[in-house]
Amino acid sequence: MKILTDTHTLVWALSEPEVLGERARIALSGSPFTASVANLWELILKSRTPGAFVADPLPWWEKYVERPGIPALAIRTAHIRVLAGLPEFHKDPFDRILVAQALAEGLTLATKDAALARYGAPLVGIDDYRLRLCGARKRVRRSAGTAA
Repeated sequence: MKILTDTHTLVWALSEPEVLGERARIALSGSPFTASVANLWELILKSRTPGAFVADPLPWWEKYVERPGIPALAIRTAHIRVLAGLPEFHKDPFDRILVAQALAEGLTLATKDAALARYGAPLVGIDDYRLRLCGARKRVRRSAGTAA
């Protein structure tokens, strides 16, 4: 399974992996994952707001994404074509372009936002307590012995 990370998942996986919980760390370490330039774009725009997720995104990106050689998916015309056809289930433009990229590239999107499953892209739902696999052809599964 090839994974595209949403912005929160990318930051947690690279700079605060303990936030993801053990099962999520295993899932990400066992599969190749890709960042998106949309992640960097979101980090930069949100860095200008109080309580920004990453205060200084460019040095963070260089340290955690570029230097280790994590691939960063550019936004291409094919992604915009898919984006244009997506229904308005979700208003966050960054999540929407990431869904479009995942659909266009045949990637699984790693996200904490289970609402994105409505788009039909395969998702790996990652949060502190559980790892869920969800998507168009998969039912939501909860790991035994985890908090709900």
